[in-house]
Amino acid sequence: MRKFISLTSDFGVQTQGVGIMEGTALSIAPDANVVHLMHGLPEFDVVAAARTMETVQYLPVGSHVCVCDPGVGTARRAIICQVGRGDYLVGPDNGVLGPAGRVLGGILAVHEITNRAYMREPVSAIFHGRDIFTPAAAHLANGVPIGDFGPPVDPDDLVTAPYQEAVGEDGRIRGKIIQINRYGSLHLNITHEQWDANGISEGDEILLELTGHEPLKLQVCRTFGDVAEGVCLILKDDYGRVEVAKNLGSFVQQYPVKIGDAVSVVFGSPDLV
Repeated sequence: MRKFISLTSDFGVQTQGVGIMEGTALSIAPDANVVHLMHGLPEFDVVAAARTMETVQYLPVGSHVCVCDPGVGTARRAIICQVGRGDYLVGPDNGVLGPAGRVLGGILAVHEITNRAYMREPVSAIFHGRDIFTPAAAHLANGVPIGDFGPPVDPDDLVTAPYQEAVGEDGRIRGKIIQINRYGSLHLNITHEQWDANGISEGDEILLELTGHEPLKLQVCRTFGDVAEGVCLILKDDYGRVEVAKNLGSFVQQYPVKIGDAVSVVFGSPDLV
């Protein structure tokens, strides 16, 4: 199997840091396939970063780097998480790797990156993506055992993920906005499995409760075109969670909210009849 490395950051597209990290990976593992998953994360937003890292489940097994690191250069740890599918997740211990660990079969082992033999020297205090995380991913791709990078860390001692799974109770699912995409749609921490387990299906209507807005009645749809242009809807997204959208428009422009806001989905209520 070809060596595989993915890179994700909040650097944006107009930065040399993106290319430098790829070059760093290839200087260590020249036969690796390096993919840029996302570099347009909202700045310093660990919720959006964690959500994006979940989507590495659709990439080949490999070493996946996340650089959304507002604590860079501080006492926060640089870590590698080995997960059940066989991947390695590399990044800061600030919660961004936790949700990906859950969807990739659970975190089996964690090691702090302290061995300078696997870092790029000199190590910058502010560019650990180049000097610590990407080199670690490349050395892992070359077959270096996770234990060689530094001491083990108890997974229970990691910084808590910025969101857990939504909670369902008595006709209501309480969740959180974990992503707002470029079309202005909201992605919620409600999984397809939880949606189905509550008997919510296409054609149903739900009430969506958002911070700062009156409850909205939305149709559960299969795709955006199931409603007329400009009509809002709710549906399963393409990455295993639930999305709130506006057909051929921006939901968030009409109903301003932000990543991290609480939401509730009410279903089976007499108000929906």
